[in-house]
Amino acid sequence: MEQSAEDYKLIFEKEGVYLHTNAKKSNQDTSIPGFIRIVERAGLPALEWSPLEDDGRNAPAVLYSKKDGDGGEEDTNFDPGYEPDWAVISTVKKEREHVPVKSSGQWAFSLPLSELYSLRRSRFSLGRNFLVLTSRGGHPLPPLHFHRGGTRELLRALQRYIILDPSPLDGRLFLAYPQDSGTLPQSFDRLQFLEDGGNDLVSRFIHDPYATTFGGFSKVTNFFRAALRPPESPIHARTPQDPSLPPQPDEEPGFELITCGVELGPKPDVTRGQPLDKWEEFLDSEGRVTCQEKIKELVFRGGITHSLRKEIWKFLLGFYPWNSTAKEREDILRVKTDEYFRMKVQWKSVSEEQEMRNSLLRGYRSLIERDVNRTDRHNTFFSGNDNPGLTLLHDVLMTYCMYNFDLGYVQGMSDLLSPILFVTQNEVESFWCLTGFMELVHQNFEESQEAMKQQLLQLSILLKALDPELCDFLDSQDSGSLCFCFRWLLIWFKREFSFEDILTLWEVLWTRLPCENFHLLIACSILESQREELIGSNHDFNTILKHINELTMKLDLQSVLRGAEAIYLQLFLCKELPVMVKQVLGLYVPPSSEEESPDSQASETQRLLSQSQEGAAASNSACRPSCP
Repeated sequence: MEQSAEDYKLIFEKEGVYLHTNAKKSNQDTSIPGFIRIVERAGLPALEWSPLEDDGRNAPAVLYSKKDGDGGEEDTNFDPGYEPDWAVISTVKKEREHVPVKSSGQWAFSLPLSELYSLRRSRFSLGRNFLVLTSRGGHPLPPLHFHRGGTRELLRALQRYIILDPSPLDGRLFLAYPQDSGTLPQSFDRLQFLEDGGNDLVSRFIHDPYATTFGGFSKVTNFFRAALRPPESPIHARTPQDPSLPPQPDEEPGFELITCGVELGPKPDVTRGQPLDKWEEFLDSEGRVTCQEKIKELVFRGGITHSLRKEIWKFLLGFYPWNSTAKEREDILRVKTDEYFRMKVQWKSVSEEQEMRNSLLRGYRSLIERDVNRTDRHNTFFSGNDNPGLTLLHDVLMTYCMYNFDLGYVQGMSDLLSPILFVTQNEVESFWCLTGFMELVHQNFEESQEAMKQQLLQLSILLKALDPELCDFLDSQDSGSLCFCFRWLLIWFKREFSFEDILTLWEVLWTRLPCENFHLLIACSILESQREELIGSNHDFNTILKHINELTMKLDLQSVLRGAEAIYLQLFLCKELPVMVKQVLGLYVPPSSEEESPDSQASETQRLLSQSQEGAAASNSACRPSCP
């Protein structure tokens, strides 16, 4: 039935808006020119897109539709050619009905503005803008690319009907509210993303992030979109910004693009050194370490030779205090050995009947036994059947459950223990070194996943400062969540590098130099090394995730470490570094505590700068045991 002229009113129209379908079938166009319009149908405003060959006046009232399937049959299940971002998190529960998806003969959509949940505005460095829309039903709409501009005008026109509230976390993301709504989104710290089965989802992503992403877990289409408010969650009134918090970037009028991109100088040349091969010369007559910071510098610069790893790792991971004497370390070993075996006896003495009534312990044991049988079996220390290394791996993990029963065992922890056990070849020492390591990363394994969400957010902040164009490209392909970096951060790149390289990488990270978030700079270094491949090959969401996953065992560790250190020095030397970036790097000093400026970190960075400028000769000569 034709719609009467009285029922239809055109409010806004813009030509040259392309819909990038990422269609999987070769006989379908992947970039379709069309119109974007705001219309009123029977007094109800809607946002519509239609291709050029369609005048758009009779666009179907559906969220989106696609070309008819082969054989002339209509396909009612729209497939945009990519999966929504896997979001580290569980499903957002739906409790209300949304506009259903109907079939149509062209790519077109008509979205009532009452169903618009959020939009993201981004722009490539060459000037092409795009919008990513999300409905309140969580349906992913393909990005709309404005080849002739017009996003600013569209947003202004939308404000006649809805409120577009900018996110405090991402200036390019806006939440949509009715004009009569006096409520705005809840804060980030109130979100509960892991509602059900979070640990199982995490474990599957550890072992195969690519398969997991396409295994039906993608319910939230974008991490930062979800980091604001699930559509059905309660909403709260907006409160003024806490004056104790760092200021947010200024918002430009008219929804101008907001980015953390800054004017950065060139990256300094960085040279890696030789592994630390001296130890006794750093000890005084009582066996006390005399140059703790010097040792950390040398380890950061070149790692440790295999013969010294066991001894130095026990200091880096807190098994021994740096200022302990040789005699004190003997006493510490004796005390910790007794304590370890007391905890081990606790689970060893549990009878089968008792365990049947302890579902938590039974669950921990089941997970551990399953993971032990598939952890680093290619390594001779853990290969074969009835291998004593597997028994040690199992026993240490079970004892850790007694040590930290609240956390217990979470899949991925076996990956953290196996290199430690390989190096120490000792049950007691490996256990206490694991507890030291877990002090650094235990929050990664907590069910709330708050630490992982925070790290992905911090990684995004760094990447925006370093490479806004790469961020915009990832956004345009629904990959701005950086979900493909989740496994990197969760278990500190354990699956991305060879076993031997991981020994070096972890001891570098354990120095906590030049900042505690150096692992995020490692991730930035890897992403920057893949920049041309990602942008130049015009990857979509599927192929981005596949490409990143296929980097496993193909990365050069020394090149990645040089790149990460160069990034840190480049940011450190920037005169106008945004506050949020300074916070991630540990360089931010609140105005009220200027007297507590991070002089030690600044001086450490200056030493790194001097070493990188002096080159290989200076780096190698630094192995002499002289304290600054």
